[in-house]
Amino acid sequence: MKTTKMGTVYQLTFLPRMFPVNCYFVEEQDGLTLIDAALPYSAKAIMQAARDIGKPITRILLTHAHGDHVGALDKLKAELPDVPVYISRRDSRLLAGDRSLEPGERDTPIRGGVPAKLQTKADMLLEEGDRIGSLIAVAAPGHTPGLMAFQDTRNGALIVGDALQTRGGIAVAGQIKAWFPFPAWGTWNKETSFESARKLRELQPSLLAVGHGRMIENPVAAMNKAIEEAERNLARRS
Repeated sequence: MKTTKMGTVYQLTFLPRMFPVNCYFVEEQDGLTLIDAALPYSAKAIMQAARDIGKPITRILLTHAHGDHVGALDKLKAELPDVPVYISRRDSRLLAGDRSLEPGERDTPIRGGVPAKLQTKADMLLEEGDRIGSLIAVAAPGHTPGLMAFQDTRNGALIVGDALQTRGGIAVAGQIKAWFPFPAWGTWNKETSFESARKLRELQPSLLAVGHGRMIENPVAAMNKAIEEAERNLARRS
């Protein structure tokens, strides 16, 4: 595992050279907010990273319910039974293994690895605008119907899960990058992802932290590039 710190954000990267999977700590005065739970074997390293920082994990936030973002959740919850787990109301259904669509959602299949045997249930269901410590929840559907990003109100850092990727080149979810196509293959709806990426850009983040790839400081120009590329690709399809 590789650890990278930028401001209040610690990026924990598993399989950094092959198939980078990130989860994050956001440092608060009294503890750490863990965002995502990486891979099934990641729990021990996540717990050790918290000990190395010297603060307890006080809450677990999930950007979405794909297996590479909730993999260690059961093991972490066993170690931290009193630590609440948060996920969007919408993706709580995916967390329970339910791939069915809700009325009004775009009629494309939900893709990606949805957990089938996860025991942990969410303690808190999030809606846009909810405040969790120093973080604000921002609905960013597209990769999954209920993906939630989180922005640090202290400094503008934005953790977006798989709404965008930077591995293989920055891209909006659903746009294939030849060197790392996997987030695109797991994306529910490209048009919705594009709309969410534009929304996230308007937040003017100081830092972009993604599920797969390195963090980017002052990322708006890079986000513009990804959004413009997605817009061209979607126009070709129409």
